Amino acid sequence: MMSMKLLVRLIVAALALVLVAVATGASVVAYAWNTADVDTLGRVDFDRPLQIPPLETGTVTADGTRVFDLELQSGTTDLGHGPGTRTWGFNGSYLGPTLRAARGEKVRVDVTNHLGETSTVHWHGMHLPAAMDGGPHQTVDAGETWSPNWTVDQPAASLWYHPHLHGSTAQHVYRGLAGMFLLDDPAAATTPAGRALPREYGVDDIPLIVQDKQFDGDQLDAGAGTFSNVGTLGDEILVNGTPRPYLDVTTEAVRLRLLNASNARVFDFSLESGMQFDLVGSDGGLLEHPTPVSSVQLSPGERAEIVVRPRPGTRDVLRSTPPDLDVDFFQKRFSGGDDSFDILELRTSTVLESSAALPERLTTFEDLGEPSTVRRIDLNGTNMINGREMDMSRIDDVVPAGSTELWEVRNGSGTHHNFHIHDVQFEVVDATGTREDGALLAGRKDTVFVPPNTTVRLLVRFGDHSDPAMPYMYHCHLLRHEDDGMMGQFVVVGPDDAARVDGVTDHASPGGHGTHGG
Repeated sequence: MMSMKLLVRLIVAALALVLVAVATGASVVAYAWNTADVDTLGRVDFDRPLQIPPLETGTVTADGTRVFDLELQSGTTDLGHGPGTRTWGFNGSYLGPTLRAARGEKVRVDVTNHLGETSTVHWHGMHLPAAMDGGPHQTVDAGETWSPNWTVDQPAASLWYHPHLHGSTAQHVYRGLAGMFLLDDPAAATTPAGRALPREYGVDDIPLIVQDKQFDGDQLDAGAGTFSNVGTLGDEILVNGTPRPYLDVTTEAVRLRLLNASNARVFDFSLESGMQFDLVGSDGGLLEHPTPVSSVQLSPGERAEIVVRPRPGTRDVLRSTPPDLDVDFFQKRFSGGDDSFDILELRTSTVLESSAALPERLTTFEDLGEPSTVRRIDLNGTNMINGREMDMSRIDDVVPAGSTELWEVRNGSGTHHNFHIHDVQFEVVDATGTREDGALLAGRKDTVFVPPNTTVRLLVRFGDHSDPAMPYMYHCHLLRHEDDGMMGQFVVVGPDDAARVDGVTDHASPGGHGTHGG
């Protein structure tokens, strides 16, 4: 029988072990807390000219098809840690060219995969048939070529392309596979807005692909922090693959096409000087009116077009200050909500070429109609939608071609998300409980930020690209969440197609009504 003295010793020893474990855990949490936030304001030596991705307009065949060639390849790139950083890119070692096409044109993209492993290429924001969308069903195996083709039928906009391989999207984008796809509208080019907006690519019309990265030595490190539930957050910024970039401004106005191509980080862009700029476009193209703002917040996948008029002979810095994630203090620290970055220095010449004033109206939105159906989408945890993880063999929703629906997207989890729908540009009717920038939400969108315990209601009109056998996706665009299963599938069907769709779990409520807002 154990003596009382031995029992006391064992209890004391056990308590000591518990105290050591608690102290160790507290030390780990304290160290992680104290090292989790990043602040580079005023600490960046802007010593490299901003690289402008090459503009690719393709070749036009005899039947009028504009053809682009994209080759997925690996290589090494100097991202600020020497020339030996292993990266992936399109037609180069990192990122890809800016593709450009016009409304009404037939396009084809010959995508050849030299990576040695399977990937995909998704045309983010593009309205096109599901079989051409480049989602997880349109894989491109190593050594193979995929040639999607479609007719451009949407307003001028700043879109982008990136991989969408289920389970590996975050890894493929992080390695460098991304590029912009600019759409022009010949009819709009002759309007007052078309004539006034800066439009000389690389001179006064500048793409800015903004990404955060972290490094282990001279190599990219895609690891997520111990307490982060959003994915990889880096402590360095690349713009168009350029570390510590500066841009020489030579015109009175410069149009910056901002793309948040990060895996998980939310940016809140502003200028160091506090100067306002005009927000002129969002994901789906121009806003109806230019709107003076002092900042614009973008979650991963979102875009914004801004027109900046810096003073001659000055230097100003595009920066990101702590974004409003609307999460608790612990998640805020470990999800990037306390972070600040200097991103790009604008070096303005003393003598500037003149730029036109922006007109009061930029465009007029087409009425999307009244919704005939309410579709409810619940974002659960970090890996489920409507209580289910992504299943590529399951169709979650069936949408009639040409219909208008109201999608109610609710985030009941404790972490922030955003929400992207393939093939469409929607109208944000309202965003209950969020403090998202109203000016940005006034435009047509394909990706929207959804903080915890909020609901966004989206008016969505679907096109006539019906295909009962091939789905589009909807998902969180925090890429780790997407890879972990926070994604669903929907098919667009014609009147005779619905019976041909197998494995359906539909979340629509016929006859639903929503408030149509602007």
